[in-house]
Amino acid sequence: MTRRKKIYEGKAKILYEGPEPGTLIQYFKDDATAFNAQKKAVLEGKGVINNRISEYVMTRLNTIGVQNHFIKRLNLREQLIREVEIIPLEVVCRNIVAGSLATRFGLPEGQPLPRSIIEFYFKEDKLNDPLVTEEHITCFNWATTQEIDDILAMTLRVNDFLLGMFNAVGITLVDFKIEYGRIWEGEFSRVILADEISPDSCRLWDSTTNEKLDKDRFRRDLGNVIESYTEVARRLGIMKEMPRVIEGGAA
Repeated sequence: MTRRKKIYEGKAKILYEGPEPGTLIQYFKDDATAFNAQKKAVLEGKGVINNRISEYVMTRLNTIGVQNHFIKRLNLREQLIREVEIIPLEVVCRNIVAGSLATRFGLPEGQPLPRSIIEFYFKEDKLNDPLVTEEHITCFNWATTQEIDDILAMTLRVNDFLLGMFNAVGITLVDFKIEYGRIWEGEFSRVILADEISPDSCRLWDSTTNEKLDKDRFRRDLGNVIESYTEVARRLGIMKEMPRVIEGGAA
């Protein structure tokens, strides 16, 4: 039996060498982390749910012309994806005040923003992912001005799509984090969406009660993390009941 080659392991996912050049296999772990991995736990079934939700979202984004790295889901925990050169930025789009935005500016959590805000963070755990400006990005050659423009335009498209998709199932999209990567075609590159979109990377609140249905349940010790993630999947029509996830029976 051949052991496959591990390319990279992050907090929530592992990347393995893919079956063909230019492809990778993305494995979703059950590990949960918060506060730059100072808080850790294993939540059985989380990887399965995030795999399904991210597959669903990426597939739908492809249909509206937002190109991303997703090719197909392989099994409960794995996706076949395109290999990209990751741009070392976390791109956060905010619609409602929450998290660090509330802390930094002393604003009440839940306050709607007059317009969506896009922020850039340098992707470096050792530095706690500091907030950066476009000046930093171009000065340190993390991305070009054209790439920043493309990222901003794509992020707004993703936001518009996710707002509508979640609103239709009674969920408010508070904010989300995404990442981008380059794919090369000869001497030229273009930017596409990468990583994942799931309750791990989005703040999602019930539209009626404002109950949190995302990773804040883990961050803030609110409990019922898997149940909340499963509720998001259920509302999107992806997955039926949580017990089937825990038992590994989700299709």
